[in-house]
Amino acid sequence: MRTSLVLLSARLLDPASGAFLPHTALASADGRITALGDDRDVRALADASTTVIDLGGAVVTPGLVDGHIHPVSGAELTGGLDLSGCADLEQVREALAGAVRDLSPGAWLHAWGLDPNVFGERPVGITPFDAVLGGVPAYLLLFDAHSALASRRALELAGVDGPRTFDQATAAVVCDADGRPTGLLLEDAACELVERVAPQPTREERRDRLAAALRAMAATGLTGGHAMDANGDSLAFYAELDAAGQLPLRLRVAPWCQPGTDAEAVRELIGRQGAGGRLWRTAGVKIFMDGTIDNGTAWLEQPDCHGESRHAFWPDPEEYTRIVAELHRAGVSVATHAIGDAAVRHVLDAVEKAQALGGRGVRHRVEHIETVPDDTLRRFAELGVVASMQPTHCCDFTRADHTDNWSRRLGEPRASDAWRCRDLHDSGAVVVLGSDWPIAPYPPLGVMAGARHRRPTRDLSQDPHGPQQALTALEALRGMTVNAAYAAGEESVAGRIAVGHRADLTVLAADPLTVPATELADVDVLLTVLDGVPTHRAAHL
Repeated sequence: MRTSLVLLSARLLDPASGAFLPHTALASADGRITALGDDRDVRALADASTTVIDLGGAVVTPGLVDGHIHPVSGAELTGGLDLSGCADLEQVREALAGAVRDLSPGAWLHAWGLDPNVFGERPVGITPFDAVLGGVPAYLLLFDAHSALASRRALELAGVDGPRTFDQATAAVVCDADGRPTGLLLEDAACELVERVAPQPTREERRDRLAAALRAMAATGLTGGHAMDANGDSLAFYAELDAAGQLPLRLRVAPWCQPGTDAEAVRELIGRQGAGGRLWRTAGVKIFMDGTIDNGTAWLEQPDCHGESRHAFWPDPEEYTRIVAELHRAGVSVATHAIGDAAVRHVLDAVEKAQALGGRGVRHRVEHIETVPDDTLRRFAELGVVASMQPTHCCDFTRADHTDNWSRRLGEPRASDAWRCRDLHDSGAVVVLGSDWPIAPYPPLGVMAGARHRRPTRDLSQDPHGPQQALTALEALRGMTVNAAYAAGEESVAGRIAVGHRADLTVLAADPLTVPATELADVDVLLTVLDGVPTHRAAHL
């Protein structure tokens, strides 16, 4: 077994203990760490074919893993005009006007990242942009990717002139008092009405966008991700990139199970488990229990200030419970999108019922958990359910003074109990961190920083939202290393720097445990190693 990679002059950080290992060098072969020791002994393992890198005292952590990410759909959705930097309606209008000037006659305008907070107290709708868009067919995706605005011309081309009914209980074409569409589309089923008449990129263009996005992720220190969808060509793209040696992240992919899924389709989901290649595999199933608080489609125990967020995503929530039980019996992990307190409670109830029928050997997860009641916190640890959270959502889309759309909808005291990372951790839950890209940026140092400072990344001088819910530096690092490995059932081969573990590594210019939270996102990523092969390397190394 030939040594393929040797790293020297390294500080090897163990996220389990929070201490540096006594070794200064490591070697890998066939994608695994094969030796730890001092520089002289490990260098002796190298031959002429070995890549030897002197890190000059840089810090090596286990490879950072995003616990919730959408690589394929993210690469597609972020292909248009980026509105995420717009803070008010006038900035949005200016951005749209510039894009309209550059459009060819009849061309569509695609945009993404629109923050509903730009509307202030006004209802979210296309009206403020009518004068700018004119007769342009435009599709503006809101930041949550669960809702979009369609221009008048886009609605006309899609034949959308009034309300519709959908299998997804929370999906809607929002209309005014006269039954005319406001331009706001809620959830996938409604958004697809317009998406299917808009021009689409070619398959080759979509694969190239994905490859570029994955390379960019590797450059930020990511070595893996829990991909929460497998729609369309996703699996084929992963297979093609993997076969070509162009897959720079190790991906764990959970296909969706939507309302209306029959028994045969559930069996098919079970049969697909474990399929994959060298660096990706299908593992688990993703299910939605509700939508989002921002657009009124979450499932809350008490409605929001508009009387919305009262219903589950599933018309019959007990059908979800039955499917969870079937997947549990088959040994399939379920990752459930549950944002509202009623949704979180129902998921935990469903898992408890499934375990009563078939034991506790499957690690289920709840994704997002933006609001959770006190009496529910302890149940995560009691049931062994992983808490998968995205702290940068709290940082970038809410405000400490609760004047943002999310907080206004919930009102006090619920807005004060947002993203309870600390409470969940202290109650014994395993907390995994992720970005939910393209909803929020994917750089993992930014995710870990947000879990610590809980401040808007655009202006770190602002007050934090719920500082009492912050994690420590070590807890944040664990959320993207050892805890991510545990959630995937891979703690014996991943998440630590140890002989026999995967040679998935992230090399940083500074110690992430001592860098101030507000400076962590700016730390240089010097080297990213996946399966023993560098996928990103700073010029001076």
